[in-house]
Amino acid sequence: MASEGDRRAGLEVADSRRSRVLGSLSGADGRRGVAIALLSTIVFLVIVVVVVANSPGWPAVHKGFFSWHYFKSSFPEIARAFLLNCKIFLIAECLILPFALLIAVLRSLPGPVFFPLRALAIVYADFFRGVPTILVISILALGVPGLELSGVPTSVVFWGIVALVLIYSAYVSEVYRAGIESVHPSQEAAARSLGLTRWQTMRKVILPQAVRRVIPPLLNDFIGLQKDTALVGIVGALEAFNQSQIDVAATFNFTPYLVAAVLFVAITIPLARFTDWLIERDRRRRQAEGLHA
Repeated sequence: MASEGDRRAGLEVADSRRSRVLGSLSGADGRRGVAIALLSTIVFLVIVVVVVANSPGWPAVHKGFFSWHYFKSSFPEIARAFLLNCKIFLIAECLILPFALLIAVLRSLPGPVFFPLRALAIVYADFFRGVPTILVISILALGVPGLELSGVPTSVVFWGIVALVLIYSAYVSEVYRAGIESVHPSQEAAARSLGLTRWQTMRKVILPQAVRRVIPPLLNDFIGLQKDTALVGIVGALEAFNQSQIDVAATFNFTPYLVAAVLFVAITIPLARFTDWLIERDRRRRQAEGLHA
């Protein structure tokens, strides 16, 4: 075994190497690289703008898609309709998180006695990850109310939310499962040796670590969920995209589509940047733990 002095010497070498790497990145070479990347991006954008602005069809496209008059006139209605997208997103997210976790836990249960539950969770995840979201929304929102069952909701918004929950729970359950399997088996063995039951071990030891590790990919899935709320409009829900289609049909101008796109981007880009920040923070934490292990 290595002595304490050797271990300290190794840590000092690693810290010195890390300092040199970070120093080079934050020094003149790093600033020069950032400047070159920024300049090349600006040049590329300028070229794109010049080419598009000088294309023969630009005046017609500008009038049809970038009319400030139609942007201002359609924005209030589309913004009010966008509130339904946000409502669907928040309700679905609150349902997906616990439901997907339940599916992941069922799929992680060991032993032959739990095989039926594992098989059910596998079939569920495979099926709803394989069926297009638009088909599930159409089948549920148009088919279930047609059964005219007593006490069954007929709202297309309700069944649109149900469809999104079914689809995204299948995807999120796989994210949870990856987090659960990333926890080293020694954690479970240590907890069981202390007298914890299998359920207590899962709830108090494994799940807290697993959930913390999968927060960034979970946020990525919810960025996709926010965009897919627009699919509920195909069954008649008056959300942002459906309202923009109504405005386009009334004005014969496509600027309302741009309004809807701006509203979605205003939500998804902050979520994406927050996800990137979490990923970077987790990467730095893991590097720090590796250096001091």
